[in-house]
Amino acid sequence: MFYKFAFFGTPEFAAIILKKLIEAGFKPGIIICNPDRPVGRKKIITPPPTKIIAGENGIKIYQPEKFDIDEFKKEIGEIDFAIVAAYAKIIPSGILNLPRLGTIGVHPSLLPKYRGPSPIQETILHDEKETGITLFMVDEKIDHGPIVVKNNLKIEKNDNYQTLHDKLALLGAELLIKTLPKIKNTVPEPQNEKEATFTKKIKTEDAFVDLEKDNPKIIWQKIKAFNPEPGVYAFQNGKRMKILEAGFVDGKIVLKRIQFAGEQPKTLNN
Repeated sequence: MFYKFAFFGTPEFAAIILKKLIEAGFKPGIIICNPDRPVGRKKIITPPPTKIIAGENGIKIYQPEKFDIDEFKKEIGEIDFAIVAAYAKIIPSGILNLPRLGTIGVHPSLLPKYRGPSPIQETILHDEKETGITLFMVDEKIDHGPIVVKNNLKIEKNDNYQTLHDKLALLGAELLIKTLPKIKNTVPEPQNEKEATFTKKIKTEDAFVDLEKDNPKIIWQKIKAFNPEPGVYAFQNGKRMKILEAGFVDGKIVLKRIQFAGEQPKTLNN
């Protein structure tokens, strides 16, 4: 059955899902993403990854700075459902309730565990052995709505933020492709609030490590969780040092590539 739907999503995680949906024949009528932003040291105005894919596929693009329900209705028209994947803004309940079949969220954790903005990083920091993707019906609370379906993913020994990010995005796309044709007949189940855990927005200072005092295992987990953003750093001889690449051998951190403030990256010979 053909459904008309909207896709909310901005960063690379959402772009991976969007691309796979389009390839599978699930082409949204409109993409809602954040406005173009300045990126990098030169502050070059850059379109979000989802906007680029939308442009390549002739999909209407809507980039509101703030939501106005009347304007939103004019932009999207009538839709059967909406998909939200890493949109990074709170969507008002009035807009969530516009689609006749509701709004489906794609979250990179096994809800109700790790709700919030940084589930992948927290999964790594807590040394979890398993994670997954959850499709749920979005309501006005963060990652709170009833679960449509979820799928587990084993975490490999050398997985880091980037590898898990990509694996989970692909898994999310696969789950959507399987689920959307039967979404009308799906009965979501409420989340168990007693099992809910929450993540926070990652700050730069969260990525600081003390190479002399901190437990090497904790340092290793931070390196895997916080690179490339915000980037793990330490201080050596009073100078700030980014740890760009490292290993974990026999319970010790082995620095492989570093960068001191104001200098070029340096590869170390160990």
